[in-house]
Amino acid sequence: NQPKLVEGLKRLAKSDPMVLCSIEESGEHIIAGAGELHLEICLKDLQDDFMGGAEIIVSPPVVSFRETVLDKSCRTVMSKSPNKHNRLYMEARPLEEGLPEAIDEGRIGPRDDPKVRSKILSEEFGWDKDLAKKIWCFGPETTGPNMVVDMCKGVQYLNEIKDSVVAGFQWASKEGALADENMRGICFEVCDVVLHTDAIHRGGGQVIPTARRVIFASQLTAKPRLLEPVYLVEIQAPEGALGGIYGVLNQKRGHVFEEMQRPGTPLYNIKAYLPVIESFGFSATLRAATSGQAFPQCVFDHWDVMNSDPLEVDSQSFNLVKEIRKRKGLKEQMTPLSDFEDKL
Repeated sequence: NQPKLVEGLKRLAKSDPMVLCSIEESGEHIIAGAGELHLEICLKDLQDDFMGGAEIIVSPPVVSFRETVLDKSCRTVMSKSPNKHNRLYMEARPLEEGLPEAIDEGRIGPRDDPKVRSKILSEEFGWDKDLAKKIWCFGPETTGPNMVVDMCKGVQYLNEIKDSVVAGFQWASKEGALADENMRGICFEVCDVVLHTDAIHRGGGQVIPTARRVIFASQLTAKPRLLEPVYLVEIQAPEGALGGIYGVLNQKRGHVFEEMQRPGTPLYNIKAYLPVIESFGFSATLRAATSGQAFPQCVFDHWDVMNSDPLEVDSQSFNLVKEIRKRKGLKEQMTPLSDFEDKL
């Protein structure tokens, strides 16, 4: 039934602009939609209309996370190239509050005029003007909310390896060190580079994997954290149902930040933040708790840092990382820092 499935997915993608279909490396077909109800409808359509009622096996819904850091790296980390002739030194630090969002919105990006960009960065985010001109690239996919900044002083041949470092960074920022998820809001500072004088010994094959390793090492030394996606939920309900709504939201780690009565109606409009991972079964639970009087509508709002430390055994993030890695067919244990960092 594989061809049937592929054909069905193609038709589904054509019929609904909000659906994204992709194939994981593990061979799973992933259907990405907006919230649980949407996915339910898509799967039903897929099975009944586009595949003529063929059976499909559906895994429980998968939430994608992002990886970030809380602090500046506790030390400058160094990695050597495979031939031991080149060394890269790097540190990671979190981007300023609001900067990843500005990059997402396209206010700051790779195609900006450097002068304009450095003006925004220095005025709004307190960057040094010279530093703002030394941004090498953004990533993942050259536009993402992470960047590499050149902090070196007078390194020979630096421009020759720039492309290789950028390539290593694009690769690393798409698959972070914790769980192979995209990175978000990390600024990598190239502190120093020691290169071989001979051009043959500092080609891409030497530098790209080294750049990737040093980026992972600097990520792991800067208090890495997972970011979870958070929905903005709007609920319309009569006053009698409010108690039930608050009950359900508290159960699901949600918090209400606005409650208004619509003028001239008995209905209340409630706005709350709800972590996506808790949103499965939310509409059903909500209906049960309010006997069908509340209508939720979810839309993605922002990323929230998860407080637990993924490097600490048996913390919530640690177990999450383990599950994600298991699903992606990776080793369940995270690769230790010693594999990415070299000693002098």
